[in-house]
Amino acid sequence: MKISGCTFVRNGFLLGYPVKESLHSLLSLCDEVIIAIGNSEDETLQYVQSLKNPKVRIIETIWDDSLREGGKILAQQTNIALEQCTGDWVIYLQADEVLHEKDRELLKSSMHRANQRPEIEGLLFQYLHFFGDYHHIGMGRQWYRREIRAFKNTGAITSWKDAQGFRVKESDESFRKLRVMDIPVSIYHYGWVRNPSAYLRKQSAFGRLYHDDAWLAEHLPTSEEFPTCYELGTFTGEHPQNMLDRIQEDAIWTKHFDPHRRNPRPIAVALCDGIERITGKRIFEYRNYEVLR
Repeated sequence: MKISGCTFVRNGFLLGYPVKESLHSLLSLCDEVIIAIGNSEDETLQYVQSLKNPKVRIIETIWDDSLREGGKILAQQTNIALEQCTGDWVIYLQADEVLHEKDRELLKSSMHRANQRPEIEGLLFQYLHFFGDYHHIGMGRQWYRREIRAFKNTGAITSWKDAQGFRVKESDESFRKLRVMDIPVSIYHYGWVRNPSAYLRKQSAFGRLYHDDAWLAEHLPTSEEFPTCYELGTFTGEHPQNMLDRIQEDAIWTKHFDPHRRNPRPIAVALCDGIERITGKRIFEYRNYEVLR
């Protein structure tokens, strides 16, 4: 069974992504890693080239900065890399997502089990959304709980909307949800752990993928501050081994994060979160997949 890794990035270092850590977690699992690297103003391309790893294939791309609707360019860049994957399976990570080494064998065995079931098209991962520092995770319906990050390379699967998930393309106008198996493997998502200066640059860069200049002028943050959210929990587990150096280096600024500074929770969100705490069920949850038992 051949496994392809698939990812994309632009200005990864400038915007504070754990590019090295994400890429190396793919390399530890995959027979090849296809990475679409957009026209960057930092050392992202030079770093990946410097690895001289025969598993890595770089596709240099030019982002269409006029494409400013719904983050579509993120799916476009994902598909550029995906189309070059030659494996039986594809493992997809975004540049702020890392896999834990403790889950490698379970992930591989899950792919083998799924191969015995033709109706299974992909695997559904759990998410840990780290926020502000490396000791806190986002809680409640503000955060998606699961998403597809591995799937059979059938040639019919395509990145969906702003590249959060995937769909099966049945025709030019017909797409359906993937049929997936839920597995106890986590994606360590570090997208909300950024030096405030990198956070400011990231918000500006990604805001332009979704909104026009008028919206940006009104809504983008103008000062270097940590982000805020509704609810946080304390992370008591262990981070991936290849994140430990970064966590230690980032302590110079993560120590200033205040987890008690929160946004006021809207009444509807508070009600839904309360129901979830009592019942364990998330009502009206968006599910970009069909779970098979």
